[in-house]
Amino acid sequence: MSNFWVRTLTGIAFLAVMVFGLIWDRAVFGALFVFILWVALQEFYRMALGARFLFQQKLGLVTGALAFLLVACHCFYGWSLHLLPLVLVPLLLIPASCLLLPSREGFGDLSYIYAGLLYIALPVSLSPLLMMDGDVFDGWLLLSFFILIWVSDVGAYCIGTAFGQREGARKLAPSISPKKSWWGFWGGLAFCVGAAVGLHFLTWLPFPLVHCIALGLIVGVGGVCGDLFESMWKRQFGVKDSGKCIPGHGGMLDRFDSSLVAIPLACVYLTLFGLL
Repeated sequence: MSNFWVRTLTGIAFLAVMVFGLIWDRAVFGALFVFILWVALQEFYRMALGARFLFQQKLGLVTGALAFLLVACHCFYGWSLHLLPLVLVPLLLIPASCLLLPSREGFGDLSYIYAGLLYIALPVSLSPLLMMDGDVFDGWLLLSFFILIWVSDVGAYCIGTAFGQREGARKLAPSISPKKSWWGFWGGLAFCVGAAVGLHFLTWLPFPLVHCIALGLIVGVGGVCGDLFESMWKRQFGVKDSGKCIPGHGGMLDRFDSSLVAIPLACVYLTLFGLL
């Protein structure tokens, strides 16, 4: 089977799983997103550390997963926030375990454990806060954010391929991602704003039109920043993809790099205007 069909079929399956997980049930959402968090964080640690500091890597994975599960159980089932400090147990075991290391060689690289928690685990762990409308599970807002990101990607690819690969076309960040062009950036941004307006009229984004346009701009720009930020990590570690868990698309982190920046920025905007 050609790579095109592998990418297409895998992409359709990925979209179906995401939509199902976001709108069907809180337990399904929790299982899906703790899996996404675990795999994406594992990919980051594998890129950064390889087979070094494996015990500390496991502690980082447990910290991220436990943080997500405790926030999800608070949002979905009313668990007390007093349980949240339990996250400190595996987190503090990371420096404690370092005292038993046989050698200090490469000790500074342990900072990647904490970098991964801030970069990946923190935004994913806060996602359950978007999933409840009072006592009712409601994933339409988060799904809408993902739709904006996906539409922006499609727009950037279509416009960038049509116009951005011509001779003389200016590249967006040639030292980070040589194929990305300003044509693709503006095309993706236009598609994203258009999608935000469409979702407003569908009432999936239940905010005044001006704020939906602003969200389109924020998600569009934030998505590009998230994509380029992950590309910088991959260049730092000398890899093409973060992993191979999604055939034809790379790793989990490759699929969610844009959302790790775009969705938190959108939430900050909505919070500042009292809309969230």
